[in-house]
Formats: sequence, C-alpha cells, structure tokens
Amino acid sequence: MNFIKHYTKLALLAAVMMLAATSCNEKQAAEAPKSTGGTALENLKIRYIDEDSIMANYNLAKDINEAMLRRQNQFDAAQKQRGNEISKFGNAMQQKYQNNQYLTEEAFNADQAKLQKMQADAENYLANLQQSIQNELNQSQIQLLDSIDNFMKDYAKKKGFDMVLRKSATLYIDEKFDVTKEVVEGLNKRYNKVGGSTAAPAKAPESAKTTTAAPTLKAEKPATPGQVDLKK
Repeated sequence: MNFIKHYTKLALLAAVMMLAATSCNEKQAAEAPKSTGGTALENLKIRYIDEDSIMANYNLAKDINEAMLRRQNQFDAAQKQRGNEISKFGNAMQQKYQNNQYLTEEAFNADQAKLQKMQADAENYLANLQQSIQNELNQSQIQLLDSIDNFMKDYAKKKGFDMVLRKSATLYIDEKFDVTKEVVEGLNKRYNKVGGSTAAPAKAPESAKTTTAAPTLKAEKPATPGQVDLKK
C-alpha cells in the first residue's frame, strides 16, 4: 500500500476555531444587525483566506510534510528489510526440509522457533517505530496549529478586522477581501525569523538500518500530514 497517496488528512479543528475566533464567528455576524439597527453588518471589516494556499506555501507546513515523508520512507525501508530477512530464513528452512537436512526434530523445532521470534521481534519493532512517528506527527500538528493560531490573532487585531473567514466556508465572497498572500508572507517572515525549520525528527534505532518487515507483518504504516487540511 502506498500510503503517500492515501495519507490521513489531519482534522485541525482548532485551526478552524482559530480562523473564526479572530474576533467573532459567522453566527455572531448574522445576529449583529438585530442588535444594532441593521447597520453593524455593513460596518464589519471582514477578510478571508484560502486555507489550501496557506498550507501549500507556508514554510513550516512544507517542512513538516517533508520531515514526515522522510519518516515514512524510513518505516517503509525497515518493513521491507525485515520482511526480506524473514522470507530468506523461511525459504532456507523449506529448502533444508525438502532436502532432508534436518537430522533431528529438535533441529527443525529450533529453526521454527527462531523464525517465529524473528516475526515477533519485527512486529514489535515496527509497532514501536510507528508509535514514534505518530507522536512526532501529533507534536508537529500542534506546532503548526499554534503557529497559525497565534499569527492570525495578532494579524487580525493589528489590521482591525472583525473576522477572518475561510474561503471554503463561504458561498461567495469578493476577491478584494482575500488576504491570503499577506498572511502567507507574514507567516513565513515570522517563521524564518525564529529559525526557519522544524526540529529534526528522531532517528530510528540502529536495528532499522540492518533489518525490516515481512509482507505478513501486522504493523500498519503511520499516518503523515500530506497536505494538511484546514477545512474540517
């Protein structure tokens, strides 16, 4: 399974809240005219962003995606290598059995026990590696969310905007209210100012460099951010 093509989209629900919480949400905007004589809505300063464009162009999001793809490749390599080793040993056992090279039942049972241990060890290793990658993914998600959340709150306040909407959440909105480019530039400027890169992902144990997993292994591949989705 090529899980690059079937990556799990991250539901950054807090990012949705962040975009709506810059001042007030759509419901409050709809109720505003009722309490202000119908003129408040016309006076609201509303802007919108294209979330897909932000996630495609924000350097932090791109760095996270690249880091997680590297970790995915590491997992794939480990799984393939261990699988090859298990298959090689299993084939050797089959060949010895067919050629009557097992002189005693104890010798056969010893190799069978070794094969089972190889399988169990590989499954445990891949499960631990998977959990490690998932933990990194979760931390990266939080980092990305906090970065966008903090920036949008400051940005909206400085610009005096009453709300910043997501383009996908609107049926129609004039392009003149699009501030996506400005937001991306601001995010990247701040990100580069503090370093311009995410923390390097933790390396897999040394055993990953010399061993991997058979096709029958149960450990599933970890999810990666792919193109992070802010629409949910």
